[in-house]
Amino acid sequence: MFQTLCDLIPRDGDYPERTRMLDIMRRVLDGTLYDVLPYEFHDERGAGGEYIPLRARRPSVRYALPRVVVEDSVALLFSEGHFPAIDSPSQEVRDTLGKIVREARLNLVMTEAALRGAVGSVALLLRVLRGRVFVSVLDTLYLRPVWQREAPDMLECVTERYKVVGSALVEQGYEVDDPGALYWFMRRWDSEDETWFMPVRVGSGGVASVDEARSVRHGLGFVPLVWVRNLPGGRGIDGACTFAAAIETSIEIDYQLSQSGRGLKYSSDPTLLIKEPAGFDGDMVRGAANALVVSEKGDAKLLEIGGTAAEAVIGYVRTLRELALESVHGNRADSSRLTAPASGKSLELMNQGLIWLADNLRVSYGEGALLELMRMILAASRRYRLRVGGEEVAGLDAHAAVSLVWPGWYPETAADRQLDAASVIALVGAGQLSRETALKSIADSYDIVDIPAELERIGADMKSGAKGAA
Repeated sequence: MFQTLCDLIPRDGDYPERTRMLDIMRRVLDGTLYDVLPYEFHDERGAGGEYIPLRARRPSVRYALPRVVVEDSVALLFSEGHFPAIDSPSQEVRDTLGKIVREARLNLVMTEAALRGAVGSVALLLRVLRGRVFVSVLDTLYLRPVWQREAPDMLECVTERYKVVGSALVEQGYEVDDPGALYWFMRRWDSEDETWFMPVRVGSGGVASVDEARSVRHGLGFVPLVWVRNLPGGRGIDGACTFAAAIETSIEIDYQLSQSGRGLKYSSDPTLLIKEPAGFDGDMVRGAANALVVSEKGDAKLLEIGGTAAEAVIGYVRTLRELALESVHGNRADSSRLTAPASGKSLELMNQGLIWLADNLRVSYGEGALLELMRMILAASRRYRLRVGGEEVAGLDAHAAVSLVWPGWYPETAADRQLDAASVIALVGAGQLSRETALKSIADSYDIVDIPAELERIGADMKSGAKGAA
């Protein structure tokens, strides 16, 4: 069925096949895949009386399983309680980047990037405007990256090119000959410039000229974009789609639930069968207050259906859901089976598949994209005077080491924290762990942001306690 729907989506020969596949996956994620079907699910006959097959109808019930899996995994990745802390040997770098993360709302930006990148890839665009750092998310359908030959992990340039209606260009201040025609819109980023081009009408064969008014010279010395491949196992410049393995099963679930709903509606208003000679004349009005009068040889009955079919469908759908979630490492845990509060470790074991998925996403969007973005910001501080919270930031060490400190997957219970505290005390007492490392290990549980400052306060409290005892 998925291939049938794909065949109904028009092909545009001006775009590569990659663009079409990313567009299809985006339709699945957004829930608009069925929009290409011409009929509603309750439409059984066409205008000419012909029967409309199920494959031509849009399902009336839609269980957005791909979206659920993506949102659950992203919630474990970049939600408020799971966003990583920026760490560095340089306290100035650590504090400044932490402030930039909060001011630029990078937790929201990275959440959006992980959601939109679930189709295969996404790009992050870094801009420094009047000293402030801004990061935006770009879909990669119409982006074409080129990597340096001698440094294949570094971008040489990225070109964006897609078709747009002339009326949309007019709203953006462009002058076009025909607002109803299609035009090519293009811009390019390289290590020194963000170059915009004048729109060219599709099919005219014209060459795009540089739009000097909109082009900007950033002079960073690197392409200010981070290209993110979603998951390992993809092809070319795109990673693997998060939910690809569950698409077919998700479509089957939608149609089975729609058919089940159709059966329930029929059960509430079944077809009336009258056997001739009935002795009935006139318009038939259904209802308990209206009786049918039939002859001795006539008969009238309702064509009812049993409820076993609906129960069988629900059981079938449950099985399909289990298989689909297992194929994409989704959350299959049933919270109704929990009879007592579970520890963080127990929740991890229950949701092991989802955690494996989120762990892989940490590599792509955290250790890959977010860290690269932090390094770009440090490099940009050599070119621009950054402003954070309305104040200028002194020149940062562009070569400072930067790392991420990830919190635990699930909040710890009091029993969990007690066991951790006992282990930390024993290790510190035996001289096998420093106080700073011990504090880092429990910082997330107790919301400790500044480790050195916390150590100073601990030392001050210990000194004041010693003086009080003396």
